Amino acid sequence: MQYRALRHAVVHGRRQISERPPTAFLDELIAWGKDAPDEIFEPRGHNNAYLAVHAVLGPYTNKLHRRAVMLEVMRVLAGFESSWNWLEGVDTHPQRELKDAMTSETGAWQVSANSMRHPELRALVIARVGSDDPRKFQRAMKTDHRLAMEYIARLLRNTIAANGPVKRHEIDVNVRRDAVEELLDLLNPRGSDWTFRKGQYIVPFFPLDGKGP
Repeated sequence: MQYRALRHAVVHGRRQISERPPTAFLDELIAWGKDAPDEIFEPRGHNNAYLAVHAVLGPYTNKLHRRAVMLEVMRVLAGFESSWNWLEGVDTHPQRELKDAMTSETGAWQVSANSMRHPELRALVIARVGSDDPRKFQRAMKTDHRLAMEYIARLLRNTIAANGPVKRHEIDVNVRRDAVEELLDLLNPRGSDWTFRKGQYIVPFFPLDGKGP
């Protein structure tokens, strides 16, 4: 698939590295985004990703728009956290927190098993992995890409408390409105009942006699 805005580079890190997301990563992200349940994109609480990026990507018009916004946050955040590497291991930068099986980061979005303190996330992992064992969690976040995407989306809709790039608004200069519009076109292609154009939804024209084109 050919991408335009979604292939725009993400600048990240202390050395301000500029990288473009791999097409294969975008393919998987969009394929998952097309059929993921609506509930995943419903915000919760007062410290979630939707509130964090509202100034740069809001206001949100409906469920489909929120879905596209979350995918755009995920696209940029994976660049920040792992350069879109599904197999990324523990963060090697100096940290004050002692790393063990519960606190070690893993996967494209560098989540750790201690985030399963949220019942919604723990239930998801148990349902898909069969256990909330932290080592099994680490393996699953690297190898089960659909689980990894659902996990980070559900985490971000609940809280950004442990997600530095979102909480500190470091991703704000990289998330793009034109990327959200491109996502909307991919999620709901031209010719469907509703098409997103220039920040609003356009209803296809039908003659007064009710007959379609």
